Amino acid sequence: MAKVTELFAKRGARPLFIVDVSPPRSSDPSFARELRGLGADAVSVAYSPGRAVRMDTVAASALIKKAAGLSTIVNFATRDANRLALQMQALGADALGLENVLIVKGDDFGEKDQGRVRAVHDYRPTELIAAINRMNEGYDFRGLRLTRPTDLCVGAIVDLAADPQRQAELTLRKVQAGAHFFITQAVYDTKRVEQFRRNYEAVAGRNLERPVFCGVQMLMKDGVAFGDPPAAMLRAIEGGRSNVELALELVANLAKLGCDAFYLVPPIFKGGARDYAAAAKVIAAARAEKR
Repeated sequence: MAKVTELFAKRGARPLFIVDVSPPRSSDPSFARELRGLGADAVSVAYSPGRAVRMDTVAASALIKKAAGLSTIVNFATRDANRLALQMQALGADALGLENVLIVKGDDFGEKDQGRVRAVHDYRPTELIAAINRMNEGYDFRGLRLTRPTDLCVGAIVDLAADPQRQAELTLRKVQAGAHFFITQAVYDTKRVEQFRRNYEAVAGRNLERPVFCGVQMLMKDGVAFGDPPAAMLRAIEGGRSNVELALELVANLAKLGCDAFYLVPPIFKGGARDYAAAAKVIAAARAEKR
């Protein structure tokens, strides 16, 4: 298994794919075997998709690593735990040989959950990025020395659908906090990638010199979609066009902008199940085109 930064450095002309996966709604470990034929370079183990009770991301990542032989990215959310708990999770991930973590905020709870569950947000995502880098140096949040430093590759999120200027400023702060790589939310309009690059260069005075994985969501009829997919794309899906074809088209358009690393979100059924076979087809076809 490998760190994301190592995978990126050794990619050559071959496109890289991180695939978003869901932990199960149970303690059944057999889900991990479903990912054996995925063909991904790594999988990002989503944190409580749909705000549902699901297997812990550290445990799920360890099972995937063992059963499927894939590099994993453990998602940590600042929403649900204080800094003591999050740093204990980071130690657990490191002890299990899980080399990559992705820091997310976590979706806000809806009205139905008011009074049943409380958000914590003891850290902001940028603060947790800095804290884990401090653990890599051998110190916990109190400044006390760990008996052994962690060795975690830390990722962060970029939301290209949000205000581009604010995202550029926030991304720079995450770089300064020690983020090693970035994953974007689903991209539907490649112009947003270009706009973000211009804004970041203006804010930072240089290009973003970190691996960036551009988000590609595979849509499906009556499925779950993140962000705001264009009406034309939704009509194409409703009309029966293959979501594999649409995803490959977006990958090709992003490649024209120099993107060769992708964060692929498989089609999501209502209820949260994923079509990993469709994602595997995209990966295989994209790599075949590069041969």
